Amino acid sequence: MTTQRAAGTKTIKSKIRPIKKTSISDDIVEQIMTLISKGDLKAGQRLPSERELCKTFGAGRSSLREALRCLSIVGVLTARVGEGTSVALDGGKFLEKIVEWRLITEKHDIENLIEVRLALEGVSAASAAERGTAANHDLLRGLLEKMKAAVNDEKRFAALDLEFHVNVAKASENQLLFDLISMIRGQLAKVLSKVLLLPQARPLSLKEHVLIVDAILRRDSVAARGAMQTHLEAALTRYRTAIESNPA
Repeated sequence: MTTQRAAGTKTIKSKIRPIKKTSISDDIVEQIMTLISKGDLKAGQRLPSERELCKTFGAGRSSLREALRCLSIVGVLTARVGEGTSVALDGGKFLEKIVEWRLITEKHDIENLIEVRLALEGVSAASAAERGTAANHDLLRGLLEKMKAAVNDEKRFAALDLEFHVNVAKASENQLLFDLISMIRGQLAKVLSKVLLLPQARPLSLKEHVLIVDAILRRDSVAARGAMQTHLEAALTRYRTAIESNPA
């Protein structure tokens, strides 16, 4: 085990280059992320010691610690007292932080995320039709009835809309699809609730949801995918209209 660990440490050290950028900690972050993305550092793998990393990077301990702390905050690394620092086993927290950051810093990301939903949720609806259990379908039917009752209540309708799409993803029986859709829907919740303030937005959205549920209950995956994509395309159009009418 010791020999294998030493070999792994030697391999990682051989791929690290001396720092040349002004921001030393940023360069360290970039290099570690590159090692992870290329598979040189794998989930759960321990990093070399701080002393070894400082020597290999050609960086001071404060810069190294700043980089490791940043990567730990966003969930890329896990630091434990007495065990050192290792690559996180679960990258979900990191993915969520990246999406949050891009939403804050890049003007067009909200529209991009809505477009991503078109692809993800089309698959989700089709899979829900094919694989969803009777219990899954009953839940969607119940949520649709609640949405009908809440069509005049913007906040309630928005909350049910979010719950509906997440449960369609759950019915897909695809955990990764569920995780991605849940994350994106959560990021867009506030924006989409504002879209529902547009005249006739909720009645139109409700009709679109009815078509989605009808197709899922018939176990018609093609129709379910089409109905979901039609709904999301309409939602994207409504979003653009909302932005044009109120850019702020």
